Amino acid sequence: MDFSIIQGVILVVLACVAGAINTVAGGGSNLVLPSLMLMGMPPEVANATNRVGIFVESVVAVSEFKRHDRLETFDLRAILLPMAVGGLLGALAAAFAPPDILKPILILTMILMSLMVLLRPAVVSPPSGTEVRRVKDTPSAWVGLLAAGFYGGFIQAGVGFLLLASIAGTLRYDIVRANALKLVCTLMFTTVSLGIFIWQGQVAWLAGAILSVGYVVGAYFGVRFAVHADPKVLRWFLFAATVLAGGAALFY
Repeated sequence: MDFSIIQGVILVVLACVAGAINTVAGGGSNLVLPSLMLMGMPPEVANATNRVGIFVESVVAVSEFKRHDRLETFDLRAILLPMAVGGLLGALAAAFAPPDILKPILILTMILMSLMVLLRPAVVSPPSGTEVRRVKDTPSAWVGLLAAGFYGGFIQAGVGFLLLASIAGTLRYDIVRANALKLVCTLMFTTVSLGIFIWQGQVAWLAGAILSVGYVVGAYFGVRFAVHADPKVLRWFLFAATVLAGGAALFY
């Protein structure tokens, strides 16, 4: 589909905001996906096309977190394995699933995550000095990462919250390092799922390129905010993002 200059500018701005939200919390795609659909893009194409921007955003954000020495890699391979498996299964499911089941799953996920962040903040923001756990010693983490990978491959929007619940909640990384690992995981299952969507011919490349510009800018500034902000501020930002993401999901 073709885009006017105004539509292109709108997508860049929305992707910029979404990129910052995704980097610090999650749910930014809930701003982008409804916009793509309002511009006439079918839900399954919007879902696939958004992955192009997410892929580029993840590469930039991971690089920035690594540059700021906030990326822990000692257990990375064990974290990525269930993510890759879940992402592949989720993308295959999304490629053939009826589009009308996406919205209720998305809204339910946003509601549950909002309640978790509000009522049990330690799940996504462990106290300072908490000992980090390895995946091999934490079976529940493998299950959580597999589920988050499946959801990410299936829908993408809001997956950051599930990843934070798995990485910070079960493995007990602090919120900044959990965000860094979250983006590595996002890059993993996005690569897998994007390959599936390209195979199915569901990617609109012009829109994907336009989104990528905004996502890159948002990721850069999002990382700068994440590494310098107080953890309490990040926790409240996370709560606000879940509420915003849930509200935006209503417009699907």
